[in-house]
Amino acid sequence: MTLIAIVGATGTGKSDFALDLAEAFARVGRVAEVVNADAMQLYRGMDIGTAKLPPGERRGVPHHLLDVLDVTQEASVAAYQPDARATIDDIVARDGVALLVGGSGLYVSSVIHDFRFPGTDAAIRARLEAELAELGPGLLHARLRAIDAETAASVDAQNGRRIVRALEVIELTGEPKAARLPDEPTPWGPHRIVHLRSDRGRLVERLDARVERMWRDGLVDEVEALVPLGLERGVTARKAIGYAQALAELHGRMSRDEAVAETQQLTRTYARRQVGWFRRYADATTIDGDDVVERGAELARQATLD
Repeated sequence: MTLIAIVGATGTGKSDFALDLAEAFARVGRVAEVVNADAMQLYRGMDIGTAKLPPGERRGVPHHLLDVLDVTQEASVAAYQPDARATIDDIVARDGVALLVGGSGLYVSSVIHDFRFPGTDAAIRARLEAELAELGPGLLHARLRAIDAETAASVDAQNGRRIVRALEVIELTGEPKAARLPDEPTPWGPHRIVHLRSDRGRLVERLDARVERMWRDGLVDEVEALVPLGLERGVTARKAIGYAQALAELHGRMSRDEAVAETQQLTRTYARRQVGWFRRYADATTIDGDDVVERGAELARQATLD
């Protein structure tokens, strides 16, 4: 097996497990490399709030598609897909194992499944974004629900970017279902999925503690350093969980306690959505996030025999 996707909710230990797995592959004579599938870790300078592993903690394992976007650029799954696949093809061509690691479900699915993304239309997009700014995401989500209730049910009602994209695709194609992910997608190629799970109570404790640690480690200072680089102009980056709240604290719109509490609540909500997304991977190997080292070695042995 040359492509293994390591998925799971934020805080389940995907990054550390990927390194354990890479070392397990090394013990059986294979080289494994990590390909990032976390949309926010694509951004340069967004390190503390995305739990990005510093280079010194990567144990010598090559990592790809980290720090490839400026904070003013828009992260796009349609742009990410070909870059990730080209990176994986390069690793495989060198007889390596690609470990696709991240919690951005659509980004992972875009790589391992044969998703085709409709094009864009600048005029339609601009009009819909203007309506989003004027009306807010709630009314646009209601419009999407009236056109295609199933697609609307899969899109967060507060995620203006996703709502605009769904409406754009529907308008471009004339088909509501075109904005919907296929129920039974075709695989892009051979792969294995490892789904890290964790007891909800323990996960919530870890997530809350991690948010507090982000503030102690200097998230607000990180955000302050990103402001001159255009963070507040970024369509995607400025809305990232933790970064939006740190900006609010920086500008006096929130106290530190309020910023931390809101980030904790949004992180828990995001983790629940991730759990729901990855539940669709019925063929995944499920591993308890607290029992990963032994299972990683076992998985490496099995993958080497495939």
